[in-house]
Amino acid sequence: MGRVQHSGVALRLTIGDFSRMTHLSVKALRHYHEIGLLAPVGIDASSGYRQYDVEQVPVAQVIKRLRDLGMGLDDIAQVLRAPDVAARNRAIVEHLQRMESQLEQTRATVMSLRRLLEMPDAPSPSKIEFRSIPATASVAIRERVAVSDLGGWWVQAFEELHSVVARRRLEIAGPDGALFSSAWFEDEIGDVVAFTPVGELPEPGRGQRVQPHLVPAAEAAVLLHEGSLTDLDRSFAALGGYVLERAIAVEGPIREYYLVTAFDTPDEARHRTEVAWPIFQTSTRP
Repeated sequence: MGRVQHSGVALRLTIGDFSRMTHLSVKALRHYHEIGLLAPVGIDASSGYRQYDVEQVPVAQVIKRLRDLGMGLDDIAQVLRAPDVAARNRAIVEHLQRMESQLEQTRATVMSLRRLLEMPDAPSPSKIEFRSIPATASVAIRERVAVSDLGGWWVQAFEELHSVVARRRLEIAGPDGALFSSAWFEDEIGDVVAFTPVGELPEPGRGQRVQPHLVPAAEAAVLLHEGSLTDLDRSFAALGGYVLERAIAVEGPIREYYLVTAFDTPDEARHRTEVAWPIFQTSTRP
């Protein structure tokens, strides 16, 4: 099909011509029409063929570029309907930042796999110790978190906790930590408590996300994980295997204590995380 005349005035493009000019498939153009993202300027009454205007080509090209960047159709609609240039650019920049975050996560996963292939041995059991952990006053954020959302949630939670501690001038009494419910591991979603130990429990804040929290006392087998959190599963495997073989595991959340994190240094090789597995302690030494 070729170009078609409309009302003897404007030159219209068939969907085939428009597809070739924009490198968007006919199937995609039909879908964009159905969802209201890019509607044709007209539909031929007799044939039902969609008709497009040359002026729509730049819009179609923007859609294609944004799709090539992995932007979802809802986000693309937000860009196209932005009230001004600033709002449009802000939506694009936010997407690019999400892409950069995903790229960093992919890079970290690749590095973790490479380390696993090059150094398949699990952390040494000699690094595992039994420990009595006292009850700890803290300020905390408790929420139901999906495994896939943990990275972003973790950063935001501790940034908020640190901000509250500084604003209320609370005394920090130990490293940041987190409690992970069994459901979080088993169902890929569950309760997570991010906490910052403080000298004494503060007064609760009405309607606030950050609340006082008494982290309960526990007996635990503890393993120090050195390096990126991406490799933390190796330490979990080593610690869990040790507990099953040489200790009595009990119900309770698994704990992580963040001794050195990205808040302290960007060098992941220097990061230090303690993993604490709840046990019924029968001796002082593993």
